[in-house]
Amino acid sequence: MIGRLNHIAIAVPDLAAAAAQYAGMLGAEVGPPQDEPEHGVTVVFVSLPNTKVELLYPLGPDSPIARFLEKSPSGGIHHVCYEVDDIHDARDRLVTQGARILGDGAPRIGAHGKPVLFLHPKDFNGCLIELEQV
Repeated sequence: MIGRLNHIAIAVPDLAAAAAQYAGMLGAEVGPPQDEPEHGVTVVFVSLPNTKVELLYPLGPDSPIARFLEKSPSGGIHHVCYEVDDIHDARDRLVTQGARILGDGAPRIGAHGKPVLFLHPKDFNGCLIELEQV
């Protein structure tokens, strides 16, 4: 059901510093900051030959990333995103097998302009998983 790894998301306490580190120290191609109000984050995508890294920074105090950074002030891996062909089919198959979908279960539009949903980390070995329809 899942396809390729789309990105690994890392919550960061300083978005500009993290983006500069990836561009300067690691020589990566770093995109511009992009506000995603529906998700409460500002993101920067780091393009790699085989996938992307998504740097996440809170867009306000109510952001889930703000809460994540309260627990992990230095930042850290927040989630892993896999591609799926049909997000509704993937959701329905997962729910049938006992997986919990975060929120109301309806896909939302993600940072790439495509439908996404998140799977409860307690159902996947403590890892928050994002599915993105391609």
